[in-house]
Amino acid sequence: MSSQFLWYLPNTVEPGHRGDTGSVDDGYGTLDYQVDLARRVEDHGWSGALLGTSWGRPDTFTVAASIAARTTTFNPLIAIRPGYWRPAHFASAAATLDQLSGGRVRVNIVSGQDNLHQYGDVEGDQAERYARTKEFMRLVRRLWTEEEVTFEGEHFSVRESTVSPRPVVHGDRIHPRLYFGGASEPAERVSATESDVQLFWGEPLDGVAERIARLKGLEQSLERDLPPLEFGLRITTLVRDTTDEAWRDAEAKVAQMAEQQASDGTFQKRFQRSGFKATGQQRLLDLAERGDVLDTCLYTAPGRYGGGGAGTTWLVGSAADVAAALREYQELGVSHFVLSDTPYRTEIARVGDNLLPLLREDELVARTA
Repeated sequence: MSSQFLWYLPNTVEPGHRGDTGSVDDGYGTLDYQVDLARRVEDHGWSGALLGTSWGRPDTFTVAASIAARTTTFNPLIAIRPGYWRPAHFASAAATLDQLSGGRVRVNIVSGQDNLHQYGDVEGDQAERYARTKEFMRLVRRLWTEEEVTFEGEHFSVRESTVSPRPVVHGDRIHPRLYFGGASEPAERVSATESDVQLFWGEPLDGVAERIARLKGLEQSLERDLPPLEFGLRITTLVRDTTDEAWRDAEAKVAQMAEQQASDGTFQKRFQRSGFKATGQQRLLDLAERGDVLDTCLYTAPGRYGGGGAGTTWLVGSAADVAAALREYQELGVSHFVLSDTPYRTEIARVGDNLLPLLREDELVARTA
């Protein structure tokens, strides 16, 4: 299976996301700025990029549609939330954009907690949240592939519903891929039955191997009726010309994060302060207890000083070092990669030009061997 390599666009109003140096003077937050990032993604070997979502940020779907109109090969991986969207409304919007963009839409379903009351959503406990997500994903897929859909669930219902236009069909791609994250038991059960790609945070190899084995077991025990689940990795990659240079820069970045946290008057982790710790995020934070560096070059120290999500652990090294680390994830069965580092504008080019050719060369050799 050919691997997919995507970048990340911050999709925030305020500059400075994870140490990014983009500024208002550069046009940060404008459409021109986002389009410039997306075109750099196209120019430096990436298939597309993930656009993050949460209330208080620009609407992700609107941004993705605007970028798609001004690019040619850029695949937006659009993060969306059940509850913010109704299934039929979303299925229609995504199918329309998929048609208009020539089949470039990908979707990342997000079920983590958000400021629901601010946009009028209400959801129950974790089990109910994931039950709703499961219904949403199943219904959206049916609306993309069937006509006259009638569905009556606990959370959503439609009657004699047909989406038009339909998503673009490319070979075995009959609709946009549904990416999904989550490490809790309810989340994994949803992923094993409903998602196309399970995204992992940057855990060490043993953790990812354990989760892949468990998800494959769930596919069988829950009688998945879709093509086999694929796996992806969302992680920061700090790449430099040499190993020593990379580690100097990584340690300097972490020292700056520690200094910033000290100046804020606290050394508590951001996710601990929030009072909410998703299962996957807590798994990342716990890694630091095993050491600052795991496997060959997985750096856990950022998680101690405010790194969250993909910024909690970093793969650090030369392009050859990081490529070797990513190959080990590929050998476990990971075939989708969403990578990033800051400053986003310069690292799109650095990582794309130096890392991606090594990984694609490996795949070419493997296919011709």
